[in-house]
Amino acid sequence: MKQQLKRLIDPLLSSTRDLLPIILVISIFQLLILKQPIPNFMEIMGGLFMVILGLALFIKGLEMGLFPIGESMAYAFARKGSLFWLLIFAFLLGFGTTIAEPALIAVADKAATLAAQAGAIANTDESRSNYAYWLRITVALSVGSAILLGVLRIIRGWPIQWFIICGYILIVIITSFAPKEIIGIAYDSGGVTTSTITVPLVTALGVGLASSIKGRNPMIDGFGLIAFASLTPIMFVMIYGMIVA
Repeated sequence: MKQQLKRLIDPLLSSTRDLLPIILVISIFQLLILKQPIPNFMEIMGGLFMVILGLALFIKGLEMGLFPIGESMAYAFARKGSLFWLLIFAFLLGFGTTIAEPALIAVADKAATLAAQAGAIANTDESRSNYAYWLRITVALSVGSAILLGVLRIIRGWPIQWFIICGYILIVIITSFAPKEIIGIAYDSGGVTTSTITVPLVTALGVGLASSIKGRNPMIDGFGLIAFASLTPIMFVMIYGMIVA
């Protein structure tokens, strides 16, 4: 009974600890800087409890389901020695997790609305919908390509730092040619890869793959996929903006 209670309480405490810095920052600015009471205090506390509970259940679900699936599939592909299907799986994993990401949907819809207001596209529902749709496709393709290249990097043993350095150099070059109105959207698009959907699966894939290949270190070779995947959406979206403009 005590062990079961501990398993229930530990995820809640961990989620509370993760959210505590955000709670403290908001409280300090609201009470000490703005010097205003917190509106709808009871509703906010109820919502905060729901967030903590949801985050705890989500993390527990990742530990029980997604992490083992990602690691086992990476191990199975590596054991079978099928590079082609491993790369296809890596691309589809990056594409699928990104296209379904709620943060990307919100960013794409807002970007379409602003583009219509700026006159970059026609201010109609169809034009805004098409713009948002192709923006999501562009970001998803970029993340899928990054995960594919990242998996190939793990297999070949290429250093991750060269990919990241070259990626930032390309971003600086492309930024100088991209339309000004798309640059902010492009840089924000890079943040969707740090989401609650993409990170666990991609991390599990990298760690599982590095663990299954002889001579690879999961800590050194398994991580870095997310960092690289955060760069490619910035480049792809700016290129998309240059094409659409």
